[in-house]
Amino acid sequence: MLDIAVAYNRYKFIGYEFLTWLWFAIERSPGSLQSQSGDSGNISIGNRIVLENFTKDKTESITIKGDDPNLDAALLSLKNGALVTEINLVYKFNEQEWQFTLNGESFAITNLKTPQRGPVDTLEDTEGAVLEKAYLLEQILQYKDFLFNTFIHLRVSRAWKEKLIPELKNWVSEP
Repeated sequence: MLDIAVAYNRYKFIGYEFLTWLWFAIERSPGSLQSQSGDSGNISIGNRIVLENFTKDKTESITIKGDDPNLDAALLSLKNGALVTEINLVYKFNEQEWQFTLNGESFAITNLKTPQRGPVDTLEDTEGAVLEKAYLLEQILQYKDFLFNTFIHLRVSRAWKEKLIPELKNWVSEP
């Protein structure tokens, strides 16, 4: 049986590959990122992306941030062997918007902003507001799980090496 620390270090690349694939899928085939129920939500890159290039001697980190960031430097980093380690995403569904950062190493969601809700005026409204907030949190967690399951099915399939890796390489090397 693997020690937890050994397993963690051995397989943490999966999260980085997931986020790199997610960026590619958002750019190339956003339709493939619709949930199982066929919901027509829209996911896009938010205002921050972090890439790391792991070499034998050192780790190089590149952060691109800002509203509507220019991702050319990030693509150049991918070309040089970097992987996405953290990405800020915006998910829009039914006139609602979630913004959050997804960490590739821990799969943690941070900086979550759920859709705006109305004000809580009375004590009775508080319970409803808490339940609604929990529901909105559950929606984004289910969507994250859907995205990861989609990735894992691709990652273990023959299509990963035969189709997706060449497509990723073409995407990175395009001018």
